[in-house]
Amino acid sequence: MILKLCVPGLMILFLLCSVATAMDQSAADSKPGCRDKCGNVSVPYPFGIDKSSCAENQYLFLNCSQSDGHGPEKLWFYNIPVLNISVLEGLMVVSLFTAYDCYNQSGANVNETSFSIGLGQGPYMFSDTLNMFTAIGCDTSGYVGKNEGTYGAACITSCDEMVSLADNSSCSGSGCCQTSIPQGLKSLYILSSSMNNHRNVSDFNPCGYAFLADKRTFKASDWQLSGLPDGNASDAVIEWVVETKSCEKAGMNTSSYACRNNTNCNYSKNGQGYRCSCKDGFTGNPYLLPGCQDIDECADRQRYPCKGKCKNTPGNYTCSCPLGMRGDGKTGCQGFGIATIASVTGGTISLVIIGVLLYIVLRKLRKDKNFRENGGMVLKHQRVRIFGEAELAKATENYNDHKKLGEGGFGCVYKGVLPDNTQLAVKKFKGVDRAQMNEEFQHEIGMVLQVNHKNVVKLLGLCLQTKVPLLVYEFISNGTLFHHIHDKKSQVLRTWTDRLRVAAETALALEYLHSLANPPMIHGDVKTVNILLDEDGTAKMADFGASVLISPGQTDIATKIQGTFG
Repeated sequence: MILKLCVPGLMILFLLCSVATAMDQSAADSKPGCRDKCGNVSVPYPFGIDKSSCAENQYLFLNCSQSDGHGPEKLWFYNIPVLNISVLEGLMVVSLFTAYDCYNQSGANVNETSFSIGLGQGPYMFSDTLNMFTAIGCDTSGYVGKNEGTYGAACITSCDEMVSLADNSSCSGSGCCQTSIPQGLKSLYILSSSMNNHRNVSDFNPCGYAFLADKRTFKASDWQLSGLPDGNASDAVIEWVVETKSCEKAGMNTSSYACRNNTNCNYSKNGQGYRCSCKDGFTGNPYLLPGCQDIDECADRQRYPCKGKCKNTPGNYTCSCPLGMRGDGKTGCQGFGIATIASVTGGTISLVIIGVLLYIVLRKLRKDKNFRENGGMVLKHQRVRIFGEAELAKATENYNDHKKLGEGGFGCVYKGVLPDNTQLAVKKFKGVDRAQMNEEFQHEIGMVLQVNHKNVVKLLGLCLQTKVPLLVYEFISNGTLFHHIHDKKSQVLRTWTDRLRVAAETALALEYLHSLANPPMIHGDVKTVNILLDEDGTAKMADFGASVLISPGQTDIATKIQGTFG
């Protein structure tokens, strides 16, 4: 950055004392272990002082020092005094030198300075929306341009008698004139000159001034036409971004991305780079971890009105009216009449009661219909327990996923526990229509009811109240043979004796099914996932959904087997 005073025959560094203005305290904080103030100016992160680690990057590291080695510390942006930093607006207010030229009554130049400043390669530029180039005087031409000479603008002010500059002065050319600066300006050269060397006005206006001014705080009355240069300075606004990248490109590098939790990334209107801001309903410094914090709107009823019951939500709040009142709660609640309340309450209660009774009746009718269509009138006379739908739903915690024991093409098997601590396995079919389900269900029931062997899983009962019937088997606690074969930590098959025993018990189960059952049946889906082991390691053959009954003289068995043939 360049900062020079151009005085005939002399180049000097410019250091100017400043009076700091108050900053938006809602975002004035710093990194842990870093100072957040220099003198009476707040230094919020991503800016930092003292140590480079206190700032987000090198361009946002500022100097805090005493201008002359004595007195209070002041905050400097290079050699420019900083008056205020706003994280929320992305602005920095600084104090800039004023260019001027003064003459005696004979028209001789007795004092003259021009002003040159550059903001360097960092993420800074002069605000084109908040700054106005201004000239003060009765025979004054103010010029502003780039250091490189690629831009220039001027305004002329004149008057032939003393003019009183008021705060509401329009600066239309009589004693004061103003013009705008272009967008994206990173350097300035300011010059004040005179067309007639103030010969006609020197008795009441010996000097002319040219400077950049923050139009939010500029007061024309601060500049007296009869005054002489005495450390004159003006407030000016510099826009800053945290990094000269687009939001999309910056967000790709999470290690250097400056926006924290609950923030928005905003690309600057002048195309310079991005800044961060808190999302609606959140507050804090968007650059500091952990990010912006949720505003508890219910704790501040003055800013966030609520005439009813307030409930804070992330980034927002809800407000509901008390019982017996209506409205959105935020703008107000209106009461019902007593008769209206009684009528509405009574009607609502009646509807609820009728709805509950209707639901109970329809549910019972549905269960009775399912029971009959699933063969309940016949099966209830068999030696098998009939379970209720609600009983099994409670036992399986409404078929919670963490109760699931396995899943196949037929459906899912869930573990259940009855009130007497009896453990069971509930087979719940899926993906089949009613006609197919009845056929398969009756087929499996017919076979399983005939099976009675210690190495075959026992059927405990069934449920006929559901649209698709449910089968309830004994619970085998030690999982499948497949699991113990492939789990290296399993000790169930640690010896050849155990392995041969499991194989023999499986063979006994198949021998029983194929030869001893009446009529005999082929399992049709023999695999390790269908062989279960109980707590003693005893093998139990399971899943008869693919079994085929063998009739005397039958020769087409191979075409009927549905499972893993062979």
